[in-house]
Amino acid sequence: MVKSMTGYGRGEAVLNGRSIVIELRSVNNRYLDCSVRLPRAFVFAEEGIKAKIKEATSRGKVDVFVTVESTQSDAVAVTLNKPLAESYLNAFSEMAEHFGITNDITVSKLSHFPDVLTVEKVPQDQDALAADLFSVLDLALADYDRMRSAEGEKLKADLLSKLDTLEDYVSQVETRSPQTVQSYREKLYAKLQEVLSNTQIDENRILTEAAIFADKVAVDEETVRLRSHITQFRTMLTEGGIVGRKIDFLIQEMNRETNTIGSKCTDLSISHIVVDMKSEIEKLREQIQNLE
Repeated sequence: MVKSMTGYGRGEAVLNGRSIVIELRSVNNRYLDCSVRLPRAFVFAEEGIKAKIKEATSRGKVDVFVTVESTQSDAVAVTLNKPLAESYLNAFSEMAEHFGITNDITVSKLSHFPDVLTVEKVPQDQDALAADLFSVLDLALADYDRMRSAEGEKLKADLLSKLDTLEDYVSQVETRSPQTVQSYREKLYAKLQEVLSNTQIDENRILTEAAIFADKVAVDEETVRLRSHITQFRTMLTEGGIVGRKIDFLIQEMNRETNTIGSKCTDLSISHIVVDMKSEIEKLREQIQNLE
């Protein structure tokens, strides 16, 4: 199956108290260019995400958007600074004794003094976080692959249709080419009759001239190679896989054969057909830029 380089995919899940949404979007590009945007706390997973994208696609500019929201409070740890609390208590006792006042310090009051208690978030398990991200990424990649496959099938149908049209033009050239030689022979004979009206015309000379002309304008080799390229093109589309670059090279060869036919032909109708052939090949080239 051939796939389009253009696609979109989305994955969403709530895992371990976090709502994770990952979106993929890609457009045509000669090589693979992956850009990942994710929250600062998850930057450690960027290279892993790129590696999974590389496994899923070989070409295209792929943008990955990661959104993470907590659905519950993050775990925190409260730490008591015992030496500092003890220093505060000693200072309060000394103050009460020195001034003869009641020491009314309580745990609640003591906890409000600076740095007696510190609250910190519990360090996250990066392996577990990465596993959650990759799990949602797999969902997004599956959705992304479905869209690229569907687009690829549409491209394949369009390309096959254009190949049929191109092959029909090749048939027209093959049909018209012998008629060109016959027409040249008839024109040559008529011209000689006009010039040498009272002289016997040498039939062998006409045959020789016609043979030389036929050799110059013969496009049999070009049409045979062109048909071979068209067959190979169809085979690549049928077998599927990563064929964009190979077909792009094949189209260059098809264009070369068509140009050769155009340079050889002297018949106006064939010239018109060649123009149509070039137009169809250009349409193929444009569409191929969308294939992986």
